[in-house]
Amino acid sequence: MLCPFCKTGDTSVVDSRPTEDGTAIRRRRTCGCGERFTTFERIQFREIMVLKKNGRKSIFDRDKLSKSIYIALKKRPLDTDTVEKFISKISRNLEEMGQSEIASSIIGKMVMDGLKNLDPIAYVRFASVYRNFREVKDFEQFVDKLDVSKKTQN
Repeated sequence: MLCPFCKTGDTSVVDSRPTEDGTAIRRRRTCGCGERFTTFERIQFREIMVLKKNGRKSIFDRDKLSKSIYIALKKRPLDTDTVEKFISKISRNLEEMGQSEIASSIIGKMVMDGLKNLDPIAYVRFASVYRNFREVKDFEQFVDKLDVSKKTQN
């Protein structure tokens, strides 16, 4: 494993432990340069292609999914473990679908449904990008729909 700081391969594992409900291994590493860093090892059953709205295809990237979720959750009171379990659950659900190609809209809906239960503010933040809100009224309409659905549930 190359050190992200000095780029040499002189690294060693200090600690390993299972994470994310046993679907990944977290390894603490140290380098000859004195720096420490963490790596994760995950099972990948198959390569999943994501079908974009414009017709293009790209390989599913867990890190890209993770980044977008962490952006929505920025400065929200959720611990990293909870967020990582959420991301792993989405990844597992995609793999369990058994399809080699999955529409980006399905992934977006999975994230939206999960965030709705996890953190309502992050849900609205993610929706604003995912649904491409352009004006304040787009937010208002979306939040109004949330309020209506909560009133009908009670």
